[in-house]
Amino acid sequence: MAIEHATVQVVRKPWGVADLHPWSGIDGSNDPVGELWFQRIDRSATIPALLLKLLFTSEPLSIQVHPDDAFARTIGLPNGKTEAWYILSATPDARVGLGLKLRLAPRQLRAAIKNGSIASLVDWRSVKKGDIIFVPAGTIHAIGAGIVLAEIQQHSDATFRLFDYGRKRELHEDSSVAVSDAGPIQAQAGPRRLTAVRTALIASLHFVLERIDLPANSNWALNAKRETWILAIEGRARIGLANMTVGDAVFAEADRAGIDVGPDGMSALLAYPGPDPVVALLEESGDHMTKSAGTSAARSSKPEEIVGVRR
Repeated sequence: MAIEHATVQVVRKPWGVADLHPWSGIDGSNDPVGELWFQRIDRSATIPALLLKLLFTSEPLSIQVHPDDAFARTIGLPNGKTEAWYILSATPDARVGLGLKLRLAPRQLRAAIKNGSIASLVDWRSVKKGDIIFVPAGTIHAIGAGIVLAEIQQHSDATFRLFDYGRKRELHEDSSVAVSDAGPIQAQAGPRRLTAVRTALIASLHFVLERIDLPANSNWALNAKRETWILAIEGRARIGLANMTVGDAVFAEADRAGIDVGPDGMSALLAYPGPDPVVALLEESGDHMTKSAGTSAARSSKPEEIVGVRR
């Protein structure tokens, strides 16, 4: 049983940013911050199925692809990596790449990786605040500059690079060819309203991603039977004993807690294992619940640093 205010691990990247406001007060002026990973406080607990991140880009990331579960297991990993992005902010010219403009045979994909022409074959599209992008394993993709996004993914760092904008990092030609669905992406389903306050953004085999918009001064009951991540993106609230404001995350599992919403309301992203939305996950409550039925944990005062991860 757990209701925890998630700790933050810092990943510094050359394509990151110096100023993370309003999402975090961490200083990236001397070494840019590219990613914030939200983690459980109890490091001895079972590793969650999902990983929640914030990404900050001042330059394009590598063009890359992730393996599915079957391929990941052939190289000794427990699972692959399907992910989804929610755009929190974007400059007017911000773009992401998703799939290719045309379908390539394996030998054509290999040649495009070798000569760098893969960069011109990616299907780039403009993005704006509030956009949702689903990236199934095997999809060739890239994130451009000028974007802050929240990412929910299978808990994996299995990433194969096809192009890296001259950064001289290793490319993964053989693995990329082996796992890529080297063509245009299939049409993605749009958001679906579940209740007056819940919208299902993505419902997939591996996770469900929702946006919740809770009115000012309202009270709710969170019934998290399975692992559940909540990221505040607007306003503030109290979940169990955890105070949440913009950029804060809470992890809940096998527990029930009250959500007491502040005077400005609260909007949040909510993610949990798929494939279907959980009907009873969030219910309006007349009670002012201030304490979890299980355990609560305070926020860590010092973010940790992670080095050596790919992107």
